[in-house]
Amino acid sequence: MLNGLWAFMMIAGIIYGSFNGNIQAVTEAAFQSAGEAVSLCITMLGIMSFWTGILKIGERAGVIEALTRKMTPLIHFLFPELPCGHPAVGSISANLIANVLGLGWAATPAGLKAMEDLKELEEERRSTDPMYARRVPEGTASGEMCTFLIINISSLQLIPVNMIAYRSQYGSRMPMAIVGPALAITLATTLVAVGFCLGKQGQEMKKRGIQRRRGKQDEETCERRVQNIKIPERELRIDGTPGGGRL
Repeated sequence: MLNGLWAFMMIAGIIYGSFNGNIQAVTEAAFQSAGEAVSLCITMLGIMSFWTGILKIGERAGVIEALTRKMTPLIHFLFPELPCGHPAVGSISANLIANVLGLGWAATPAGLKAMEDLKELEEERRSTDPMYARRVPEGTASGEMCTFLIINISSLQLIPVNMIAYRSQYGSRMPMAIVGPALAITLATTLVAVGFCLGKQGQEMKKRGIQRRRGKQDEETCERRVQNIKIPERELRIDGTPGGGRL
């Protein structure tokens, strides 16, 4: 989708410049933008290498593991149906830590791993709960997946590394001035996202509880009906005579 959109914009610009006699300006802008893109990539490469290296050092030093243990109560608060000790807990924690530090690129591998773990959890639920498998079509995103995606979109950031790098590259006098507003905005969006997700999860858990109670009541009703059925006694002639045995 995005590739098609960018291609359309580039082709439309070239066609418009050709019809208005500004093809020379289009060519110069293309070369200038290509040079700026290379320069920006070099700048971002240095900054991202630094922060990704810091994250890797923290991982090898055990800091990430310690933070993951500290974040376990928060993870289970955000994902109440996530089993304790599930591999997704570690992946989600690593992703959130990287996002809070503004390391969006470093957070991507952990985010993909978390989605894979949540998918395996959903498949396990479908295999162990036939009622859940009938109610939820296969391929439907679970509540944990939706919550994880929404929290990633809101993305609380203490240090917006990417934005600071962009502002520094394009000559901002105070590239760090974005830190305060970014923290306030992402904090507000994250709180709204958490509130929304917890509300939806509460509704879903209540709905599941009602359906389970109804299913249990239906089973008890069926058992009572079976017990009240009287099977008529039948005579089976087993010796060929009118006074034969009866079963």
